[in-house]
Amino acid sequence: MNHVIRHRGPDSDGFYVRGPVGLGVRRLSVIDLTTGGQPLSNEDGTVWLVFNGEIYNYRELRAQLKIKGHRFRTESDTETIVHLYEEFGTSCVDSLRGMFAFALWDETRKRLLLARDRMGKKPLYYAEHDGALLFGSEIKCILQYPGFPRRVNFTAIDHYLSLQYVPDPLSAFAGVHKLSPAHRLIWEGRKIHVECYWKLNYEPKIEKNQKELEEELLARLQESVRLRLVSDVPLGVHLSGGIDSSIVTALTAKLTSRPVKTFSIGFEEERFSELPYARAVAQKYATEHHEFLLRFDDIPVLIQTMAHHFDEPFADPSAIPVYLLAQKTREHVTVALNGDGGDELFAGYIRYALDRFAEVYGRLPSRLTQKAVPALLAWLPQPLDRPGEKNWVAGLKRLAQAVRTSRKANFLRWGSYFSDSMKEQLWNGDIASELNQKGKRTEHWLSAIFDEAPAKSPLDCTLYVDTRAYLPGDLLVKADRMTMAHSLEARSPFLDHEFQSWAARLPERFKWNGHVHKYLLKRACLSLLPAKVLKRGKQGFGIPLGAWLQGPLREWVRERLLSPQAKTHAYMKRDVISKLFDEHVRGRTNHANRLWALMMLEIWLEEYL
Repeated sequence: MNHVIRHRGPDSDGFYVRGPVGLGVRRLSVIDLTTGGQPLSNEDGTVWLVFNGEIYNYRELRAQLKIKGHRFRTESDTETIVHLYEEFGTSCVDSLRGMFAFALWDETRKRLLLARDRMGKKPLYYAEHDGALLFGSEIKCILQYPGFPRRVNFTAIDHYLSLQYVPDPLSAFAGVHKLSPAHRLIWEGRKIHVECYWKLNYEPKIEKNQKELEEELLARLQESVRLRLVSDVPLGVHLSGGIDSSIVTALTAKLTSRPVKTFSIGFEEERFSELPYARAVAQKYATEHHEFLLRFDDIPVLIQTMAHHFDEPFADPSAIPVYLLAQKTREHVTVALNGDGGDELFAGYIRYALDRFAEVYGRLPSRLTQKAVPALLAWLPQPLDRPGEKNWVAGLKRLAQAVRTSRKANFLRWGSYFSDSMKEQLWNGDIASELNQKGKRTEHWLSAIFDEAPAKSPLDCTLYVDTRAYLPGDLLVKADRMTMAHSLEARSPFLDHEFQSWAARLPERFKWNGHVHKYLLKRACLSLLPAKVLKRGKQGFGIPLGAWLQGPLREWVRERLLSPQAKTHAYMKRDVISKLFDEHVRGRTNHANRLWALMMLEIWLEEYL
């Protein structure tokens, strides 16, 4: 179990095995390189801990615990958790500011505590089998247990086909669960209890003038960056050229005396490349800048490797550049800051505004919205690839689906891969019937999160859904697996839970103001960034997937998806897959994301089932 995640911690390993419990850990040394080995215990050896992540307020907590009489043997942030548990029990997580997944064994109470950080930066999986509770940072740990069954969770795969990821608390394997962000699991008396210990609250709103809010935003974000600069190993910043990572770069440069090491990746296809914008920021702050190019020749070799690191189907194609960027970055540093989390907090996606158009369109007669207009739009040429979210033709073609989908499921309206009707056509009959009987389709799941949001406005409720679903299910999985594949630690200042708690309570006009998204963030950081970076729209980490699947990847994908040996045919109709492939190759409809999702599913089935 420990060996298969060596990439997450190449510097050392450690074990605690006694009676009913066995704890294992791989360590990536970042803080306290000499005495911070794990597992760690309290003074009398009755509490043992294995931990993945960083606690950014550990020095403050350590000082408080020393006053209470606790004795420390190391200088690590890890030991702080042990003494917090002694003081506060399972509520110890409430004091932690950082990213973490840990397992703590209380020998006296015969209690195991598993906990995951509030935003879901660090992963944690668990399963019950043959009288044992198994857990690990990746599913591959659990699969090492003798006799553990490998069975497909069809509900999870059904969600995956729409979302491009498997959402918490499900996994693609029946019987394996993700511990959701901001949750802890307590095993005691051979019983499991899972509970939520924190929620991001959007109320009450902060009532201050804009100038005060701009100053406070900048001060809070600067503090978040400062906390993430604590490291005993080389550190840098992933600079995409977007607003969020550019702000992180700017603040890092202001907080450090040496030139910041920055890392960017671009594409040979210039319309997909953000390198000119990243370069402008790097020049403004005189960073030690490193640029890399993604070439198609790198792709086929990477796909199988990436699938291995995800452990379950994952269809966000931007994982490819993230993987290569992490690989190149690790040649220079061990820790890299990034801009993850800014879009979900400050309403950075265009799809948040598109709901207004869908509501107006939905008031028209259904014979127009569901028949006449879709029939006309079907003949409208659709460009294969557009960077970011600027493909308005694709948006127009989604209007019919948008009005059939609740606004509570914003991502399904504008970003889903397969609609429910497409999935029903795709699944073999018995599986489709089983899924329909369960009634747990993706729209219902997202709508339930919307309904429980601690918020009043539709925009805030939608931001809450993305923070609970898209962010930890897609973006943070991608960042964690692709960086840890190269033993690189990723840190995200925007995901500091105290900064999140403050910014979530900003009035809506400071997130989306007229046609300006991320309004207050842009205003607060006006002097930090070059004008060309501030004025540009959201682009995202797009790749020319559609063209690749029509050209150099075409035969490779055809062989994987349509050969008689394809594993997906046991669950899905081959003729439907063949039709999707043919329509894409002939240029009739852009099915690039759907074909990519099916291909990543096929590779997962081949490797793991």
